[in-house]
Amino acid sequence: MPASSTVDVSKYLSDRMRNTPPSGIRRFFEIAATMDDVISLGIGEPDFVSPRPVIDAGIRSLEEGKTSYTSNAGLRELRELIASDLDRLYGLTYDVESEVLVTVGCSEAMQLAMMAVLDPGDEILIPEPCFVSYGPTARFAGGTVVDVPTRVETNFQVTAADLEKKVTENTKAIFLGYPNNPTGAVLEREMLKDIADFVVEHDLIVISDEIYDRLIYGDIKEKGHVSVPSVDGLRDRTILLGGFSKNFAMTGWRIGYACAPEPILRGMYKAHQYMVMSAPTVGQIGAVAAMRECQDDVETMRQSYDERRRTIVDGLNAIGLPTFEPRGAFYAFPDITSTGLTSEAFAENLLHEEGVACVPGDAFGPSGAGYVRCSYATSLDQIEQALERIERFVNTAA
Repeated sequence: MPASSTVDVSKYLSDRMRNTPPSGIRRFFEIAATMDDVISLGIGEPDFVSPRPVIDAGIRSLEEGKTSYTSNAGLRELRELIASDLDRLYGLTYDVESEVLVTVGCSEAMQLAMMAVLDPGDEILIPEPCFVSYGPTARFAGGTVVDVPTRVETNFQVTAADLEKKVTENTKAIFLGYPNNPTGAVLEREMLKDIADFVVEHDLIVISDEIYDRLIYGDIKEKGHVSVPSVDGLRDRTILLGGFSKNFAMTGWRIGYACAPEPILRGMYKAHQYMVMSAPTVGQIGAVAAMRECQDDVETMRQSYDERRRTIVDGLNAIGLPTFEPRGAFYAFPDITSTGLTSEAFAENLLHEEGVACVPGDAFGPSGAGYVRCSYATSLDQIEQALERIERFVNTAA
């Protein structure tokens, strides 16, 4: 039997991990999981099951014994389909051999991008509020994060002027996450043109997370999503990140991708080889089926999200919580300052008193203070019940 130890093993924990806070999203989800009769507006995950052709392709691949690694870069067929889709949707051309990489979800693609371009001392400008992973992945790669606040007055779009205020001689990259989690904001072409001029002037590289590119609404749907590398001057300065989790309701299959100029992708490929070898084979086969057979399913789900979007935004506004109209993704971002509560207190009290889980806005950055994030990737019935509970809570708090 080993002797009992009195060693303080926490001292071996790296500063990198010691200084990284836990996810503000997961904390509320874990609390909610211990409670009964909770309506969760917290986790950003589609409530749809993956489309049937995806499931059938995955099952068939396992039955046929396709359980080995694929090539490091991913199935060539899948890379060809990704490249073809980007050409069809946005007029982008990528070489499938040297500029497309299949990854373990968009999360791995993001970490690879950070590792490929950031050295210790390099600064990366990250507009916020933003998804909670952006800052930590940059720090894990040794970069220095510089927050760039956005405001509801500019529809939570970052502007070239906002970026100009934060750029220094150490700035190497900017990270754009649009359609945005948590605000639902999108970046319009005119704004991106100004950002392109800024990027070229300061000789920067862009990492663009476009995981929600197909989930857009209203007038933006009519105009179409503007992919960052499609803007003049940005194609060869952009690492494009995407995946199948949101558009195709394939979160658990863990398939994402990155497209980038060959020298950058080569660096990402090296890290990918050593970290994971290849993305899950069954997930890649499911993604092939998604691309070939499930494009209509994406639109069906988008229309359902749009109906829920209108319900939750109108409902929150009627309650007296001014809510920015999301134009992409599946999140509402109501202003809760009228209640006199902080974001943290609002979310915590709402969960314990009314059984509705949402996420404090400042979990996504300082500019999120005074807001909460409510995901509408849940059923209309659940959204309507949640609105009744939120109204009761707000009236009580007042």
